[in-house]
Amino acid sequence: MRHAASIEGLGLPVLALATALAAGPAVAQDCPHGQLDPIYCDADGDLVADTPTDPAELQDPDTLVFAYTPVEDPAIYADVWEPFIEHLSKATGKDVQFFAVQSNSAEVEAMRSGRLHIAGFSTGPTPYAVNLAGAVPFAIMGSEDGRFGYTLQVYTQADSDIQEMTDLRGKRVAHTSPTSNSGNLAPRALFPALGVTPDEAYEVTYSGSHDQSMLGVVAGDYDAAPVASEVVERMAERGLYDPDEVRIVWESDRFPTTSYTYAHNLDPALVEKIKQAFFDFDFSGTALGEEFQGVSKFVPVTYQEDWNVIREIQAANGVQYTPEGLAAE
Repeated sequence: MRHAASIEGLGLPVLALATALAAGPAVAQDCPHGQLDPIYCDADGDLVADTPTDPAELQDPDTLVFAYTPVEDPAIYADVWEPFIEHLSKATGKDVQFFAVQSNSAEVEAMRSGRLHIAGFSTGPTPYAVNLAGAVPFAIMGSEDGRFGYTLQVYTQADSDIQEMTDLRGKRVAHTSPTSNSGNLAPRALFPALGVTPDEAYEVTYSGSHDQSMLGVVAGDYDAAPVASEVVERMAERGLYDPDEVRIVWESDRFPTTSYTYAHNLDPALVEKIKQAFFDFDFSGTALGEEFQGVSKFVPVTYQEDWNVIREIQAANGVQYTPEGLAAE
C-alpha cells in the first residue's frame, strides 16, 4: 500500500516546467485567473484555482500520491507519516503512496502535471504551488484550541557579541534559500525596520536549509542566522545541537507553517474524504505526534486569509510566481 520513493525523478527541470507553463491549454476568455497561471480559473475570487466544471476534467485516481515538503531530510518522514498514510487510505478507500521530494520545483511540477494529488508545501513555496500548480491549501498542523504557526528567530552563538539586531552590521549571516519565508523573504521585508538591511548591513550567505543554518551558527561558520522556530525545536529534540551553545537575538510574530493541499481538479467527493481524513486524524501516540511536538490535530485554513502576511512579505521582496522564481530556491 505504501511505498517511499523519490519524486525527484517525476519532476521536470525548471526549463521544462517553464515550457509546460507556456504551452498550457487555451483558456476561455471569460475565465478570470488573477495571479494564477492562465490554465486555471478563479471565478469566485478566492485566489485559488476553481474545481473544473467539466466532469471529464476531474481526477479520481485509484492511487493517491502524497508528498511532504523537502525542507528537511525526506528519508526521515517516510516512517513518520506512515500512520497517517494508513489512516488516509482507509478514509478514502484508495491506495496511498508517500513520495519523498528533493526540491520545491519538483514538488510543484508534479502536482501541476497530475502526478501528485495531496502535498505539504512549506510556507514560502505555498504561493508558487497555488499559482503554478493549482494547489488548494485546506489544512495546517495546530494545537487543540486551533492555534497554529511558527516564529522567525534570529540565533547567534551563546558567547557572541551580538546582543541586538543592529549588532548584525558587518557580520556574516546565513539565510536559507531565496524562496524561504522565514529563512530569507521575511528577514528582507522585516529587518530594515529593525535597523539592518540584508546585503547592505551584513553579508548574506545561503546555507541551503534551516538545519544547515543552525548547525553553521553552532560551528561558528556564521555569526547569526534567521531560522524557523519549528525546525530548530525539532533539531533540539533529536539532539542535533545543544541549545546552551546558542542564543536568540530577536523573534517575530507568528507565521503559518506547512500548508496541506489537494490538487484543484480532484473529484469533489474525493476531496471531502481527504479533508475528513485530515481533520479526523488523532496525533496522539503516533510517530507524527512525536515528531511534531506542540500540535495535536489538523485545523482548517484558507489561502486567501491565512497566507495574506506571506503574500505581503513576498510582494515587498518583488517576488513573482514564476518557474524562474521558484528555481531560485
